Amino acid sequence: MAQWIERIRSQIGVWKIIQWYLAFLVVPPLVACAILVLVDTLRKHHRSQGHFLSLRDEEPVNVNDTTVQLYTYGNDLYDAMLDAIEHAQQRILFETFIWKDDVIGYRFRRALIEAAQRGVEVYVIYDQFANLVVPHSFFRFDTAIHVLKYPIVSFPFYLFKLKTYARDHRKIMIVDQHIGFIGGYNIGDTYARQWRDTHARVSGSGALEIENSFIDFWNTHKRRNQLPIADLIQRDWNSNLMIQRNDPVTLAFPIRSMYLESIDRAVKNVFLTNAYFIPDQAILHALIKAAHRGVDVRILVPAISNHIIADWLSHGYYTECLKNGIRLFLYKGAMIHAKTATADAIWSTVGTANIDRLSMVGNFEVNIEFYSVDVAREMNKIFAYDASRAYELTLERWIKRPWYWKLAETMLLSLRPLF
Repeated sequence: MAQWIERIRSQIGVWKIIQWYLAFLVVPPLVACAILVLVDTLRKHHRSQGHFLSLRDEEPVNVNDTTVQLYTYGNDLYDAMLDAIEHAQQRILFETFIWKDDVIGYRFRRALIEAAQRGVEVYVIYDQFANLVVPHSFFRFDTAIHVLKYPIVSFPFYLFKLKTYARDHRKIMIVDQHIGFIGGYNIGDTYARQWRDTHARVSGSGALEIENSFIDFWNTHKRRNQLPIADLIQRDWNSNLMIQRNDPVTLAFPIRSMYLESIDRAVKNVFLTNAYFIPDQAILHALIKAAHRGVDVRILVPAISNHIIADWLSHGYYTECLKNGIRLFLYKGAMIHAKTATADAIWSTVGTANIDRLSMVGNFEVNIEFYSVDVAREMNKIFAYDASRAYELTLERWIKRPWYWKLAETMLLSLRPLF
């Protein structure tokens, strides 16, 4: 009996330790998050929307038989996309993460409806969770538009499968198998004028690579009553232009591998722009190793993003980056949402994937990858222009940040695996 009582006491003691450990992991980050969200709410209430100056009319360049046009201002991009929709003759494939029911959103909705009414096949994919605040009626079309809403929760529900929680974070459009758009822009008024983002327009055979990505996603996730889209059969082998797709269903995450390989291969420079810089250890160490071997590594992030918790999680990496020779530039005055990188004046990427775990090993993402000195030249020009409108964060300045900043960073450490 005494041994049995002692065993129970021992088990209770172990359970108490587990409870304290879980409380240590959960309570501090929750408290920190609550304070940060409150601060952010007050900050947004007293701050007007940001505005920015952007390069305009970037020079189009050729990659083999494909013309690439980069866009860094939302209105210019939307004009090009709407023009492509207006002149579509056969088929439009449209996929977005966020689609606002505002002026820009309704312009796209009306353009797609008009295209369908004149006989163009129109396929639309959007993420249901990302558009919860948008009325359901906005996504109801009276015309023959094929609509696939990626569900809030996938069924059958599997607790420990990524597919259950993954979001369709992709933003692409393809018109008549010849014109493709890919990048970080969602659809809405705010993104048109107040956010700094990057998108690429691909005209030529390269558009088929983007189209293939859409077709695969549609055929995998369509409802039973929806017909599949025929697979493409005329794609070319073009090693200078490739599409990389993260797919949590198959546990394939080539975008992460693309970044790791490119950073590891770099000998001159790596210029990286990202909205939410919360790297895993492999990507962080790859960047540090590159800096140690003399590569000029520069990372451009928003000084204040639209997600305050992501900002503060990102802060937790600044000290290690700065101490190891990585230069950090904080974009001010507006939210920079671009997901781009370039290296050694030869390699570049534009897409939807952030440098965080949600994008790298969680959501459905798509990036276009270029091996082109011409594209890299334009990307370097854009990066230099953006960096000139940012301030460089030095180690000396960062070390002097207030003590409560450092405390908040420590309290949020246990949240890193979730982002």
